[in-house]
Amino acid sequence: MLIKQYDDRYRAQDAVTAMDRLMIQDGIRFVVGPMGSAAAVATKDQTTSGKVITMTLAFTPRALGVDAPFAYRPVITTGEFSDPQVAWLMKNTSAKQVVSLLPNDETGQQIGVANFNSYAKAGAKLQVEYFERERVDFVPILTRILMKADGLELGGNSPTTAGLILKQARELGYRGPVFVTGGDVAAEMLKVAGKDAAEGTYVHLPIDTSLPDTAAYVARFRAKYGPNMNGFSPFFYAGLQMLFTAMKKAGTVDDTTKIAATLDGLSDVPTAMGKAGWTGEQKYGIRHQIDLPFYVGQIKDGIVAKVATCDVNACR
Repeated sequence: MLIKQYDDRYRAQDAVTAMDRLMIQDGIRFVVGPMGSAAAVATKDQTTSGKVITMTLAFTPRALGVDAPFAYRPVITTGEFSDPQVAWLMKNTSAKQVVSLLPNDETGQQIGVANFNSYAKAGAKLQVEYFERERVDFVPILTRILMKADGLELGGNSPTTAGLILKQARELGYRGPVFVTGGDVAAEMLKVAGKDAAEGTYVHLPIDTSLPDTAAYVARFRAKYGPNMNGFSPFFYAGLQMLFTAMKKAGTVDDTTKIAATLDGLSDVPTAMGKAGWTGEQKYGIRHQIDLPFYVGQIKDGIVAKVATCDVNACR
């Protein structure tokens, strides 16, 4: 088995170059990635024409569709969790005037639109401010936008950036609720912002380690690689379990058209995240979005505690 990896540096053109190398030079037919939205959009024509099956992390809705019949998304995105999670947050806190800082790129812009709509549906107002991804000093923006805010939304940022924004907001005296609607950010955000600054923050919780299959995966991961597992890791593992199941059912590891057709029809597949299938036809026009529950967590004394269990309809 040949395994290759390339760093696209979160840049569309670098992603196109890397995908060309994977497809032409390395002969790769299955890709775990692209990881970023800009990269997924930029390489979609390549992978579609080359019939390369991809398992992307890209949150943009443009990553999936009838124009990308070989692209699958084994992670849960803003399009799935934003509405129910924001509705739960607005019901369980007093926030009504929320501000959000997001990177000014495909990822940030798509998440900004999704979150803006979700807050509006929940009866709250979200003001979105965009910044260049390399920025580390958020004091000027925060000084301006926090004056009338009673909620701070950090979903859509990298864990380090979310931690920096949270730390600087607390240093400016902001004491209101903080929401991170999306991403597995808690561990790194805690390191950057500190336990006191992060106390009470509501975060998207992608996995529930009390589930036996998930707990077993986490234990295996820690035994081999150490404790610092990203929350997306078991999702990709589950996606690959579904892919390998499709290969076995299709009876081929070469015919990606046949494998994709078989993969499309899978449901209730035992995975590290429990039984999984596909959804997304109504939103994306194609059933290539993984179908699994998700959770809301809250940081309490440096630990993330699960406070709600969700599906695409509601959090409870």
